[in-house]
Amino acid sequence: MLAALVTALALTSLAVAAPTVSAEPGVQPAGAVALPDGPAEAWLLADLDSGRVMASQDPFGQHAPASTIKPLLAMVALDNLRPDNFARANQSHTEVECSCVGLEPGQAYTTRQLLEALLMVSGNDAANMLADMLGGQRVAVAAMNRKAAAVGAKSTRASSPSGLDGPGWESITTPHDLAVIYRAALRYPLIAQIFQERSAPFPGKTITAQNQLLSRYPGTIAGKTGFTNLARDTFVAAAQRGNRRLIVVEMYGRGDLYGQAIGLFDWGFAQA
Repeated sequence: MLAALVTALALTSLAVAAPTVSAEPGVQPAGAVALPDGPAEAWLLADLDSGRVMASQDPFGQHAPASTIKPLLAMVALDNLRPDNFARANQSHTEVECSCVGLEPGQAYTTRQLLEALLMVSGNDAANMLADMLGGQRVAVAAMNRKAAAVGAKSTRASSPSGLDGPGWESITTPHDLAVIYRAALRYPLIAQIFQERSAPFPGKTITAQNQLLSRYPGTIAGKTGFTNLARDTFVAAAQRGNRRLIVVEMYGRGDLYGQAIGLFDWGFAQA
């Protein structure tokens, strides 16, 4: 049976004070589409604008975020760098477990190009280079954690710019915190624009967004996948229908997280 939690929590920069109220499993409004179950073990569906959580399962469970943490780095980058700032890649930026956009040592890249690589194709090499442009990995990670605290993601701890993790440097967050982070990130016009791009020019190539919901679910306005062995599959997406905008966060899953997200969006948009 699905253990869905319908809550009155607000995803704001303020401390969460409202209690979580359990709904009777399986009870749905008349005529509504069914609330999907799995494969993510922890998930959340919320109104993107008001922050009201419509349904969730283990929303405060702590898990590794993998690459879904990358918008936190994107916000820090835009807080400190202009989109047209540029630097030249070096070999150290490419010495990272991929997914990678394929940076070429000696090639110049702008902040905007690196952000597109970061958010569209989950470039861990782009994350490394952005961290260097911010003063180095330690400086960038510290800034990410300050940013998380500032926007209200109190249970988040980043340990790498990219979301890569390992023994002794695990990154941790929750579905609730990721919703808070994405709500803040989508207030940055450039981040919101990049999330809706299906392709973008990049030195020597064209990059194509990995988010399959851009083609599978009309109204998709954002999406970011992630995977590490510790995190399993993770996914965050936002979609709009009319004047309503919803966000879905899925953590610690195996399987078709796109399908679960589509089901959650359909359920959410069907509610009055």
